[in-house]
Amino acid sequence: MRIVAIIPAFNEQKTIGGVLAVLLKIPELAEIVVVSDGSTDDTVKVAQSYGVTVVELAENRGKGGAIRAGLDKSPASVVLFLDADLVGLKTCHVYQLLLPVTSGQYAMSVGIFENGRVATDLAQKVAPFLSGQRAVRREVLEKADGLDISRFGVEVALTLAVESLGLPVTEVYLKDLTHVTKEEKLGVIRGLAARMKMYWEIVRYFTRTDNTR
Repeated sequence: MRIVAIIPAFNEQKTIGGVLAVLLKIPELAEIVVVSDGSTDDTVKVAQSYGVTVVELAENRGKGGAIRAGLDKSPASVVLFLDADLVGLKTCHVYQLLLPVTSGQYAMSVGIFENGRVATDLAQKVAPFLSGQRAVRREVLEKADGLDISRFGVEVALTLAVESLGLPVTEVYLKDLTHVTKEEKLGVIRGLAARMKMYWEIVRYFTRTDNTR
C-alpha cells in the first residue's frame, strides 16, 4: 500500500517547516509532496530544505487545484492531506488519521481539532466537513467531481464523493492541534475578507454540484 502526503501551501513559510519535520518521522509515507500554490514568500525554499518533493505552481489555482497538481505528481492508494499552517502537529495525529483508512475499515478519516484553541475547535465542531486534515482512499479522489476547480470547496468535493459511493467515514479528534487563522496571517480586515471569499467558494462549489445531480 503506497501512502503519500500532499500539503497544499500558499505563503506558509512560517509554519510549513514544522509540519514537514513531523511528517519526515513517519516511515509509512512513501513520499511527501508540497504544492506551492503561487506562493510569493519563501514557502518553496523552506519546503525544499526538508528534501521533500515540491511542486511549484506559477499562478494560484486555489486549494483544489493545488491538491489536483499533487495527485497528478504522485499516485497512491491512500493520500494524507494536511494544511500547511498547522500548529502543534505530532506524529500521533498523523497515525490517528492514517490507521482507520490503511486498516481498510474506512474510506476516509476527517480530523477535528480538540483542545487547541476555542475559535478553531468550535469552527471544526460546527462544520467538520470543512476540515483539511484527512486520509482518503484513491477511489474517493477519483470520484470527486471538479476537484481541480473546486478551490476552497475541495473538502466538500471529498465529502460528497464518499457519500455518493456509500463508503464509511470516521471523524478523529486531534488533541492540542490548531492552525493559524486568516486574521492572524493577514490582519483583521484582510483576513476577514479572505475568510468570506473562502466561504463563497465553498457555497459556489456546493451549489454547482447540487445543480448537476
